[in-house]
Amino acid sequence: MRRPSYHDEDRTYQADTCRPVVEAVAAGHLRQETLVHGHYPGRPLPRDALPGVKMVGVWDAAADQTWGLDWHQNEGIELTFLESGRLDFGVEAEAFSLHAGDLTVTRPWQAHRVGDPHVAASRLHFLILDVKVRRPHQPWHWPAWLILAKPDRDELTDCLRQNEKPVWPATPEVAHCFRKIGQAVESDDRGSSVSRLAVFLNELFLQLLDMFRSRPVPLDRSLTSSQRTVQLFWQSIRRSAEQLAAEWTVERMARQCRLGVTRFTHCTKELVNMAPAQYLTHCRMKAAEDMLADRPELNVTQVALACGFGSGQYFSNLFRASHGTSPRRYRERMLGRA
Repeated sequence: MRRPSYHDEDRTYQADTCRPVVEAVAAGHLRQETLVHGHYPGRPLPRDALPGVKMVGVWDAAADQTWGLDWHQNEGIELTFLESGRLDFGVEAEAFSLHAGDLTVTRPWQAHRVGDPHVAASRLHFLILDVKVRRPHQPWHWPAWLILAKPDRDELTDCLRQNEKPVWPATPEVAHCFRKIGQAVESDDRGSSVSRLAVFLNELFLQLLDMFRSRPVPLDRSLTSSQRTVQLFWQSIRRSAEQLAAEWTVERMARQCRLGVTRFTHCTKELVNMAPAQYLTHCRMKAAEDMLADRPELNVTQVALACGFGSGQYFSNLFRASHGTSPRRYRERMLGRA
């Protein structure tokens, strides 16, 4: 089965890494009951039932596993509830040890993983709901079957958009909703549980709102700003060798962020005090410095191309202008200190 993915301009994001789950189920190491739209593993929901629900269900791992879900992003907001057992869980730079009763919330732009590296014995409920966003600044579009009154829906949206805390202790009411959803999924026969699921999912989001209301939830409007989107874009450039070496133009960078060129340029300038092209060269140069010191088996041209420079000569000229020495002499000096 192909991994679910979504496309954003000319970049493809891999969603949940489903193959380990499919193989674990096939081997009898894991029991999983899911209803799905799209390419996620599970029984298909009727075509027009619960649009936006990409995956809803529960897994039951009776023993520690030899697989984990590696870093990935989802097509929508993901809620999980750990009913029993424990799980290692990571979101961006943070690591968590989940215990029974913990709730996780991840947004489409948040890379996360389950297991470090393997999944422990656990019973985990999960829901992935597409609210038609890929970037923090984009407005959320809830499906029509969510019948919360507009003020409640707007408040819930703010709680989910304007904080990025990934782990919460679930209230008993939220836990109860997940259990009812899991039971409905397990008993479904070609759509027989759709009405129950619609009711239980609405109840879940209402209870989630009540949970936020009962606890101090620090809201930060900057998390929904264009600048936040641009900040995450540059983080991905710095962290990914593939993205760093891609053939970027300012127009393409702006499209990637779903922003106009002027707005993208303004946000970049606010964040790093450089124009986008200048900052891209800066990021590539920093990566090249590290590679020259850490990868002595690569020659200067190979380093240049790996970091996104068009040629070894162009890179050498830029390097000499910024460092006052050649890449080769810089490497010799750095290796001599090792």
